[in-house]
Amino acid sequence: MTGPKSMDQLLAPTADPAWVFIADGFDPLRETSVESRFAISNGFLGVRGGRATTRGTRWVAPARTYVAGLFDTPDTEHATPGLVPAPDWLQVRLLVNGVPMVRHPGEVLSHRMTLDVRRGALLSESSRLKTADLNLHLKTLRLVSMSERGLGLQLIHMMVETGVVDVTVEASCEGVGLGLLSDHLDQELGVWHTAHSGKGLGMAAAALLQIDGRDVKPTSLGQFKWAWSWTTQPGQTVCFERSVAIVRSDVKTIDAGNAARDKLRNAERIGWRGMLAAHDAVWSSRWQFSDVTVEGDATAQKVLRFALYHLNSAANPDDEHVSIGARALTGDDYRGHVFWDTEIFLLPFYTLTWPEAARALLMYRFHTLDGARAKAAGMGWRGAFYAWESADTGAEMTPTQAVGPDRTIIKILCGTQEQHISADVAYAVWHYWEATGDEDFLLDAGAEILLETGRFWTSRAQPEADGLCHIRGVIGPDEYHEHIDDNAFTNVMARWNIHRAIDVAALLRKRWPDRWANLAERLKLDEAELKRWRAVADTIATGLDPKTGLFEQFAGYFVLEDIDLADYAGRSVPMDVVLGRERTQRSQVVKQADVVALLGLLPEEFRGESAVANFRYYEHRCSHGSSLSKAMHGLVAARLGASEAALRYFLETAAIDLSDTKVAIDGGVHIAALGGLWIMAVFGFAGLSVRRDGIALDPKLPRGWTSLAFSVQWRRRTLKVRVEQAKTLIEATLEAGEPMTIFIGGEPYELRRGIPLEIDVESRSVTGIHQSKGKTEASCRPVSAGVS
Repeated sequence: MTGPKSMDQLLAPTADPAWVFIADGFDPLRETSVESRFAISNGFLGVRGGRATTRGTRWVAPARTYVAGLFDTPDTEHATPGLVPAPDWLQVRLLVNGVPMVRHPGEVLSHRMTLDVRRGALLSESSRLKTADLNLHLKTLRLVSMSERGLGLQLIHMMVETGVVDVTVEASCEGVGLGLLSDHLDQELGVWHTAHSGKGLGMAAAALLQIDGRDVKPTSLGQFKWAWSWTTQPGQTVCFERSVAIVRSDVKTIDAGNAARDKLRNAERIGWRGMLAAHDAVWSSRWQFSDVTVEGDATAQKVLRFALYHLNSAANPDDEHVSIGARALTGDDYRGHVFWDTEIFLLPFYTLTWPEAARALLMYRFHTLDGARAKAAGMGWRGAFYAWESADTGAEMTPTQAVGPDRTIIKILCGTQEQHISADVAYAVWHYWEATGDEDFLLDAGAEILLETGRFWTSRAQPEADGLCHIRGVIGPDEYHEHIDDNAFTNVMARWNIHRAIDVAALLRKRWPDRWANLAERLKLDEAELKRWRAVADTIATGLDPKTGLFEQFAGYFVLEDIDLADYAGRSVPMDVVLGRERTQRSQVVKQADVVALLGLLPEEFRGESAVANFRYYEHRCSHGSSLSKAMHGLVAARLGASEAALRYFLETAAIDLSDTKVAIDGGVHIAALGGLWIMAVFGFAGLSVRRDGIALDPKLPRGWTSLAFSVQWRRRTLKVRVEQAKTLIEATLEAGEPMTIFIGGEPYELRRGIPLEIDVESRSVTGIHQSKGKTEASCRPVSAGVS
């Protein structure tokens, strides 16, 4: 047995370089990007990765703390609601003889900051922090607890190497009056409320300083302020610890202050070591279910770990009234608003590795369903038209105007025209249901979302003289083209949405007739309306040319100017800036995956060679003006067998947040692009797809990847998969749950708990070895039918 870990051990990062990300020194041009990249979060609290040694003077901006769901509207004209930063609870100053030891981060000669993604902690070390009279070795740790999401912990460990001087440590909370109105503020408790949204915030804090293991009493106290003064001695060890508890209340009946105080008391009972141990245990569990391991490509392995860290950090399965914004809780770009990114690029990861988190994210869409109904009704349609940018109420939060690159005012039409959002939400609902079989969710929320989004599309798609139903005046995923008709992505997704709404109606009628009767009555949905839905779905224009197999991205797209993007290789600005908005709209230049996105989401819509034809046509016309685009292209390329092209897209997607060639992420990490890395690895290179009767695999690893391994959950089962390149071997182990079926190359195989299954993909030979009483028995075999 091992004893309790020492302070040095606790403040040391994981030794394996595949689990850590390091920032050395100080680069003022990239500091804000480092803060985004090194942010810590637990889905409720997010703290940017500001440096512990940049807090010497007041002009330094506080390290922002974000609280999921804490939205308000600032008191400015035409303001858009957004996340309100909470007070910064990490402020520490070190004074030597009354003068700040660090006035500017550049003064610290040797500083290393380490994001330990295995532990979900941010650590730092300054080995040459000194003045003429004092030399310190300083280590820090900060985290927001994954076991109790309202808690944060800060540890600072100082070793006095030389110097006998008067030192003061000041700890405070900054920004207590920024964006929030104060209700109560004393030494260890603050309570605030938002000006307009009626939300409350409570923060309780406790701080302690020890010298050589002995508690030191503060020499002064104030509102969220502590100070300790003493005379240093060489060899002295100083430990500072601070714990905070933060509570958000959405209704006035919840006392956020008392709740925060109670939460802090519970944390103090177990102590910071207990808090740290509980946090580490939850992270260990998350990695057990979500890790993806790559052998043969250290770069791919490391970027996947970075992506998985932020994905695991972004969700909160305990709060179904919040979702994940475009930058999660790592920055304030897009003001914390939720887009289609969550359903299309994030839900696949959560559904298959953390279904409790996926359920909470989809319940957020259920709780905002009334806002979607109101938006549809306000525009003259029926059903549910979800907000393109959503906050906490479901109301549309997309700004109506913005300043363009040429400093002119331009209208933003996404809030009214980017209507595929409703089908995107339905897509995530249906695939969650297929993967989990969560009947309670389907009956309580999922079916209603599918029906109301299906109803929206049947009111939106209007029959015309040509006998087809058309959806006019929209924006597809390619936002360079506005006011377009019959966008293929929108129309085909709408048709799919209507079919799934009809399917769920039939399913409820068959299996839960009483629940169907109640829901149909409440929605005023009868058989005559369902019949109209079928007629609309059967006649929606799709833009498919049966001769070429190409989907026309929208009506009239093929006659637009065809611009060769190769002529603009090396550009540093988006194509709509290079060409101008008007010429871009008259061209075939695509901002991001559009028809390719349809190919990624609904590959069954592309028959025979049409998948390759569509990908080749649109790939060369896409300028990738969105961080979402290359991930979708990588997914499709991998599925089509173009593994090396897919790997290029994979690495280019990773570079968005991990490359230092551009200062691009000061507003937070691109969480959807990080979700895209998991999708490319698991759905692309491993070729995983989810069926109602099991899991299917069709791997196509890129050269250099000797193996790929990951875990997924399917209908209360946990499955471990490993794909080996050299032997064209797939290993599958059912670690928990009842027997299930796995499909390899379309062939079904039975998989039983604890008995590894090995399948040679080329020869289809199957080996399942079960050790029993000294005998070796073949225990896994092909089956003729799936397991329900």
